[in-house]
Amino acid sequence: MAEIGMNVGLRDRGIGEHPEKLSELLRRVSDEAGDKISLGEIASAMDDRSFGAFLVVFCLPNLVPLPPGATFILGLPLVFISAQMAFSRLDTIWLPRRLREFSFDNKAFSGVLDRFIPWMNKAERLIRPRLFTGNRLIERVLGLFALVLAIVVFLPIPLGNMGPSLALALIGLGMTERDGVMMWLGVAVGVVFSFVVGYVGYEILTNIPHFIHQIPNYWQAFLNFFG
Repeated sequence: MAEIGMNVGLRDRGIGEHPEKLSELLRRVSDEAGDKISLGEIASAMDDRSFGAFLVVFCLPNLVPLPPGATFILGLPLVFISAQMAFSRLDTIWLPRRLREFSFDNKAFSGVLDRFIPWMNKAERLIRPRLFTGNRLIERVLGLFALVLAIVVFLPIPLGNMGPSLALALIGLGMTERDGVMMWLGVAVGVVFSFVVGYVGYEILTNIPHFIHQIPNYWQAFLNFFG
């Protein structure tokens, strides 16, 4: 299946053809798996929709507040996926053998689906194949933009993961369902949050010297309070 998927591009599918919904596909993959489910199983099931589907899958955990440092782990897969969207010669995601064989608890995966699929179902009611040519060049441009958003998710900016992750999820959902409107909505959301996160990051960086300069004053105030 994986080898076939590499040779079948989105452009080779009928634009008006309505594929299996992503929520249905993810649930079916989970139901058909055993106690463990591997990334290779998910990739094979996604076939030529693997770029968008993997964006959605790895964005889901980033749509909730995370403890410090979690984005280093959850942001890396998004960087890996979006980089392939932009630069790979293939029409589907490529996973090295170790990643393809990497398995995780299917019960936990099913629990994540239980939490997010109702929201995906609501979004899917608004989605249909439209304004989508399946052009690989467009995918590459989207991949470059997605790579920028993925790097933003990766950076340790407070709450900086949620907005860009939402944008990436919308782009991925639009690619998976062949809905150009949803894809470009994701781009618009990504542009807005890129400016917001960029501004927050800029303010944090520019205030670090001031904070360092004020440390003696903070320490003296602390001593006076407890002295």
